[in-house]
Amino acid sequence: MSKIGRPGMSDEKKEELWRRWRSGESISVISRATGKAPGSVFTLLKYHGGIAPEPRTVRSDHLTPVEREAISRAIVSGDSVRSIASALGRAPSTISREINRNGGRHAYRAAAAQERAGTQAKRPKPCLLQQRPALRERVVSMLEDEWSPEQIVGHLRRHHSGDDELSISHETIYRSIYTTRWGVIPQKLCKRLRTRRPIRKNKRHTVKGQWRSQIIDARPIEDRPANAEDRSVTGHLEDISRGVGVKPRLGGEVGMHAVRRRVRGW
Repeated sequence: MSKIGRPGMSDEKKEELWRRWRSGESISVISRATGKAPGSVFTLLKYHGGIAPEPRTVRSDHLTPVEREAISRAIVSGDSVRSIASALGRAPSTISREINRNGGRHAYRAAAAQERAGTQAKRPKPCLLQQRPALRERVVSMLEDEWSPEQIVGHLRRHHSGDDELSISHETIYRSIYTTRWGVIPQKLCKRLRTRRPIRKNKRHTVKGQWRSQIIDARPIEDRPANAEDRSVTGHLEDISRGVGVKPRLGGEVGMHAVRRRVRGW
């Protein structure tokens, strides 16, 4: 039910987006596959730092969208709370609370009630660095000195192995860095990382489908000759011709100049 994106994405579209992102597809490819603008795709990815959110699970005792639709139709029909509860197999108190917390019988709408329930169910917990200020200060200081998250974790484990308050994983640090909306680590520290990326990318990520990855008539490395692989030939002679299309020199004609040079390998 989130409104992130331009003009917004359905839950099915967002699920497809994250599935493609986890498989390593580029933003351009995801944009064409989902029919959304690249900016919309990037906005959603950036909101979560490029890290796919955990799938939400709904408790079995919570009302479902189908049950809320049934409640809405029953209210229009004038059914009582007890008759609605009996038809759905729910306690009358559950139906009564559901109706009252969503505007009462005169204003109850199933879609609005479902969206409100989804928003309340999130209740994000503070991350580890928010709960441990001393650990956060140490991590931020080391990031400013251009330590990588892996180096920070290794240092803490080596020198503070018995202190649970200074125990953290590198993935938690990465998540805190890239999820800038948390405000735990300054956004500028993204530039201190070696990759300097604004969002997290997995190892399978590729730029295939983007304009910068398109090399016209590219020759793959697999086409290298065998003598370049085993280095059986010391080098090759290469002719580089230049001067084509050059204006005539003063008092002379255009000449073709050949430069011969030895290049090692292929």
